[in-house]
Amino acid sequence: MNVLQQMQRVSAIVGRRTYATTFVPPASLENVARRRDSGKPLPQSPNIYTGRPSYYDQLNALETALQHTQRALRNLQLLPLPQFARDAIPPPNPVWKNKRVLAEEIAESLTVTRYRRVINLLNQLDECRRIADVAGHHSLAESLARVLQDFEPANKEAVLARGKRKPVKIDEYGRSYTIGRRKESTARVWVIPVQDKTGETSTTSVQTPEAPLEDELSAGEVENEGSKAPESLLDPVPDVPPAPVEVTTTNILINNTPLVQYFAHQADRETVVRPFKIAGLLGAFNVFAIVRGGGTTGQSGAISLGIARALVAHVPKVETILRKAKLLRRDPRMVERKKTGLAKAREAYTWVKR
Repeated sequence: MNVLQQMQRVSAIVGRRTYATTFVPPASLENVARRRDSGKPLPQSPNIYTGRPSYYDQLNALETALQHTQRALRNLQLLPLPQFARDAIPPPNPVWKNKRVLAEEIAESLTVTRYRRVINLLNQLDECRRIADVAGHHSLAESLARVLQDFEPANKEAVLARGKRKPVKIDEYGRSYTIGRRKESTARVWVIPVQDKTGETSTTSVQTPEAPLEDELSAGEVENEGSKAPESLLDPVPDVPPAPVEVTTTNILINNTPLVQYFAHQADRETVVRPFKIAGLLGAFNVFAIVRGGGTTGQSGAISLGIARALVAHVPKVETILRKAKLLRRDPRMVERKKTGLAKAREAYTWVKR
C-alpha cells in the first residue's frame, strides 16, 4: 500500500467522526461574557479615513443644510422659482473668506478645486437665504444667515465699501472737487459754475440734451426778470436780450495756465472740453486743475475724467449721457514695462551677425 492510499483512508475515517458540541439557546446569549473592548476610542468623524476629515465634515454639513433648506422651500412652494421671480430677487453681494484663511481654520491644506466646491455650496445657500427673505420667511433667512456668518470675513463691510465711490460734494461756494487719473497722470479738478453780473449762476439757462420743455420755459422767465413790465397791455414790451456768458480761454486753467497755452495740440484740448460738449454745458463752468505726472495725453485724459465726474455732481441729468460716452470710466490701459533683454516692452534689439 503506497502512501497515497494511506492518506485517503485516514481522511475517510476522520471525516466520519462526529464531535459533541454544547448547544447554546438564543435566550441565554445575554449571559455569555462579552469580549472585552480593545480600549481604542471610537473615531469622532466618519470621514477619518479620507485623509481630510475636517474638510469633509464641513462639506457634509453644508450639503445637509442645503438639502434641508431646499426641501423647506419646496414645501413652501418657493422652488423651483420662475425666471421673472428670480430676476426680482436683489443681487447677491457675498464676501467669503479666502482660501488661505479657510485652510487655517480647517487646519488642512486646500486646493483650488476643493475651495471652489465649498464656495459653490455657500453661494447656493446665500441664494436660498435671499429667496426666503424676499418671501417673508425671516426665521429661515436668519438661520441661514447664522450658518453663512461663519464663512464671512470679519471686515466684510470694509470689503464691500471698497468698490463704492464717495459722492462728490459741493461746498457753500458752489465748487466741486474731483480727482481724475489716466496712465501715470493725476489731476485735481475744481469746477465752479459761471456767474453773471447779477451774481446768479448761468447753469439754469444752459439746455441739456434731455432738458424738458418746462426747463426751457423757466429759463425764459428767469431771463425776462430783469425787463420792466409794461404798464398796460397796449404798451410795447421792451426787447431786452439776456446778457451773454463771456467764454474766454481763462475759463479753464491748468496749473495756472490757460488751456490753449498749456496744451499745444488740438487733440488734447478737445479731450479736455469733450465732457462739456457732450453734456451741452460748454461755457457754463469754470475749471481750475492741478495735474502732475505723465505726458500731454495722460494729463488731458485725467482732466477730462475729473471734469466729467464734477458735471454729474452739478447736473445729475447728464450722468446717463456721459456714461454712454464712456467719460465716467477710468481708462485702465497703462504703459507696458520694459523687459530684460529687449529694447522696449516688446521690441528686440537689432540682430547683428558680427
